[in-house]
Amino acid sequence: MYTSDELLTELKALHPRRMDLSLGRIEALLAKLGNPQHRLPPVIHIAGTNGKGSTAALLKAMLQAAGKRIHVYTSPHLVRFHERIELAGADGKARPIGETELVELLERTRRVNDGGPVTFFEITTAAAFQAFAEHPADAVVLEVGLGGRLDATNVVARPALTVITPVALDHADWLGDSIALIAREKAGILKPGVRAVIARQPEEVLGVIRSQARSVQAPLTVWGEDYEAFEQRGRLVYQSAQRLMDLPLPALMGQHQVANAGAAIAAALQLKELGVTDASVERGLVDVSWPARMQRLDNGPLSRLLAPGSELWLDGAHNPAGAEAIAQTLAELEERAPKPVCLIVGMMGKKDAAGFLAHFRGLVRRVVTVPNPGSHEATHEPAALAKVAVSVGLAADAAPDVEAALTRLQKVDGRPLRILICGSLYLAGQVLALQEGVQAQTN
Repeated sequence: MYTSDELLTELKALHPRRMDLSLGRIEALLAKLGNPQHRLPPVIHIAGTNGKGSTAALLKAMLQAAGKRIHVYTSPHLVRFHERIELAGADGKARPIGETELVELLERTRRVNDGGPVTFFEITTAAAFQAFAEHPADAVVLEVGLGGRLDATNVVARPALTVITPVALDHADWLGDSIALIAREKAGILKPGVRAVIARQPEEVLGVIRSQARSVQAPLTVWGEDYEAFEQRGRLVYQSAQRLMDLPLPALMGQHQVANAGAAIAAALQLKELGVTDASVERGLVDVSWPARMQRLDNGPLSRLLAPGSELWLDGAHNPAGAEAIAQTLAELEERAPKPVCLIVGMMGKKDAAGFLAHFRGLVRRVVTVPNPGSHEATHEPAALAKVAVSVGLAADAAPDVEAALTRLQKVDGRPLRILICGSLYLAGQVLALQEGVQAQTN
């Protein structure tokens, strides 16, 4: 009997020798599986650079609060692969797929593929579509893996709704080295006659999305024109031409999460057939949970390394736009309760480390760089990453791991600190595994 670890390792070995973003391989595999993507419940397809996962989590919470059963597909995982495939339970709550069912699903998909070249994301996406087609649900919240136009999830020909969260420079080696080229890839999820909710975007991005929408005749609901959301007196105000809603702030921290919540509300309100009400929107904002997004880490082995009164936070932000959002959140925390702020950072090698770290200048007292375990690509070597931090005006040095970094920061400054671990979702997953005392599965 295989374990999921063993099967996932075997599936990674099927990777094509020459990688290209394409739909041909997954379409061929899905055809052998009986095209489960054609038998899914209504799909909400979400693309974007930042905020995809948070918007998916918010939508899931709102739809579940409306009494609907929701499947969810996200990537990468943090601790266990099972997190990527959430199945609607009999009690109405979506939960990660169980080990026994995941093993059966992966074995079946591997057998049908019969050794053919296929990427890890493609074959596991095909497995997820099988699971979603075979379990009853009212909707699927489907997050794009990379880009949109040629992403494996884009084989869903007729989603119920598409959503494009904020677009920024990231994955330039695959998607293009300009924001316009990246926006073109994201806009590839737009479908003829299918309404799309567009989050707040730079004007250049919005122009690309509008052009693609016109070419496929996809109606748009656009931030700043058709709807907006903002914080006012500790509440979230959602406003559109049709309604004005006074709501609680989302359980996810930060002004960027207010914007993500606005896009999720606009999307939920488009899904009239799913019976979303003001009450279910409000309940979803309160109930939402999404790990490693300004998550406070308490009562674990890492937090116990710090002096009493210190705070340990975790965020998976890994590009300059993400850094800008979490730096703003840290600044807001500093205004309310001042404490020396420090960073522990690990990053993938192709990420814009200087652009990321520059957003913390003048806010962060010290940076300690660490390895980025569990990643599937080359990473920034900690000593080199520390030099990048110094080059943008930050005091920095390197440590062999997160525990050593925490101990070093606490020795340098014995006062209660506010420490944020960030720079990579892979690093975030390893940190959560340490907190939970389990072994993380590699991505």
